[in-house]
Amino acid sequence: MEQRVDYSNKAPEAIKIMMEMEKYTKTTNIDPKIRELIKIRASQINGCAYCLNMHTSEARKMGETEQRLYCISAWNDCTFYTDAEKAALELTESVTLIPNKGVSDELFNRIRKHFSEKEYVDLVILINQINSWNRISIAMGNKATEK
Repeated sequence: MEQRVDYSNKAPEAIKIMMEMEKYTKTTNIDPKIRELIKIRASQINGCAYCLNMHTSEARKMGETEQRLYCISAWNDCTFYTDAEKAALELTESVTLIPNKGVSDELFNRIRKHFSEKEYVDLVILINQINSWNRISIAMGNKATEK
């Protein structure tokens, strides 16, 4: 199946807003590798192959290793993610699965050991942004293609 709707042409104002949010996320103090790990983990949870393909490729360009990319879904059992990365990935799972997990005070306090209040807000915005892209991509029928 091809893309169901050419959404960027049918709703250019909405996509422009999404792109502006994307630009904002790149101006934050969140480490670019952590940003990509977040996007990959949320896309795994949501089953968005299109975004997984895109963000694993971007992460590789940033120097991310295959080992770390392959193990993102099992981050908690790995020693090669930093405590800050683990906190960000846990927050990603909690926000992405918010009806089931929520965001506890304990998790918030762990996040705050590694990130400022502003960075916490930026992490939540970033997680919401990729979740929005995942839902748009899946609903519109975007497919991952080989390069």
